[in-house]
Amino acid sequence: MKAVFSPAALRGELPAIPSKSDAHRALICAALADAPTRLVMPDWPANDIQATIRCLNALGAKIARTDGALVVQPIQPSPKCAELNCGESGSTLRFLLPVAAALGRETRFTGEGRLPDRPIGPLLDCLRAGGITIEGNLLPLHLSGQLQSGEYRLPGDVSSQFISGFLLALPLLPEGGEIRLSGPLQSAPYVEMTLQTFARFSIQVEQLPDGWRIPAGQRYRSPDVFEIEGDWSNMAFFLAAGALCGPVTCTGLSRDSLQGDREILNLLRRFGASVEESDGRVTVSPAPLRAVHADISQTPDLAPILAVVAAVVQGESVFTGAGRLRIKETDRLQTVTAMLRALGAHVIEGEDSFRVIGQPMLREGNADGTGDHRISMAAAIAATVCEGQVTLTGAESVEKSYPSFYQDYVKLGGKCDVVDDR
Repeated sequence: MKAVFSPAALRGELPAIPSKSDAHRALICAALADAPTRLVMPDWPANDIQATIRCLNALGAKIARTDGALVVQPIQPSPKCAELNCGESGSTLRFLLPVAAALGRETRFTGEGRLPDRPIGPLLDCLRAGGITIEGNLLPLHLSGQLQSGEYRLPGDVSSQFISGFLLALPLLPEGGEIRLSGPLQSAPYVEMTLQTFARFSIQVEQLPDGWRIPAGQRYRSPDVFEIEGDWSNMAFFLAAGALCGPVTCTGLSRDSLQGDREILNLLRRFGASVEESDGRVTVSPAPLRAVHADISQTPDLAPILAVVAAVVQGESVFTGAGRLRIKETDRLQTVTAMLRALGAHVIEGEDSFRVIGQPMLREGNADGTGDHRISMAAAIAATVCEGQVTLTGAESVEKSYPSFYQDYVKLGGKCDVVDDR
């Protein structure tokens, strides 16, 4: 798919789409619960959420779309060997590997795109130590056996999803279990999101100095209705557009959210943008912008859109703590650098950092979405500050997390022609 953008300001108001991070966790907890749960989620699920739905159905749940919600019937006995196609969703794979092991289901995991290359070694090591037989070290994987209660030691600096996956699994074990971290925890807010979801499903967790304990004898209990919160990660692109050419208002975003990418507001303030919050509404407006120095180790998914803003502000911006960008859907340090350089930006890539030297405008050009949803959305926002037309290839990648992105772009006044040449 190809998208062609002509320079135009984005201004107006949009409702936030449902949070992908919140939906993954709520779907899994609901599928493991004692009774059906209605997940209020007005928009059609993105590809990553559809992957989790597909896999939970394969494990024996029944999930149906109805009246702006997903109704989740809990997992029942499934076929002898469940086939779980995780698509390109790293969250689906990393969360459900421990869950399937705790259920004691023979399971075959597959994936697409770059997912087979993304790191899961420490997760597999822990599952093997817990009594699971695993054929293979990369997708496809075949799991058999029953995960045992006990202590599991996981690295905190590779993926917080490893920790969340084991947290989701341990309440299924009669004796519970413990997770101990062998290093500092990165993306900590997303582990807190898992614990917040646990509270809604009546799961108790004890905090340890270096981890968490799941007490024995627990069961997921349905809250009956669970409303999926708005997505800070995806709305960050339009909020950043508000700083560049807005104002843009997003509704349905909670100021109390534990999503780490809520940090976009503080970062836009540091750039100099005007940010106003009230009653679930966030408005970002242009103001004289300046360069920033920021550690993004806790919010790596914001890197592409932060780089776009930095490309057109006065001065040199420096972003550190960016090493984990190399193990995302693409090597995002490399792909965001390449995308912005194609539009005339001055970006200097480091091993685990990058620098952006701002300039008044970017130029017209061709950008490659590289199959990465966040690179494609960043390129679309970059087009609003380009002197001429921008042609984006691989534009379909936004379907992974934000299927209606281009429609919402046009609603805000953007000029975008999408050609489906697949």
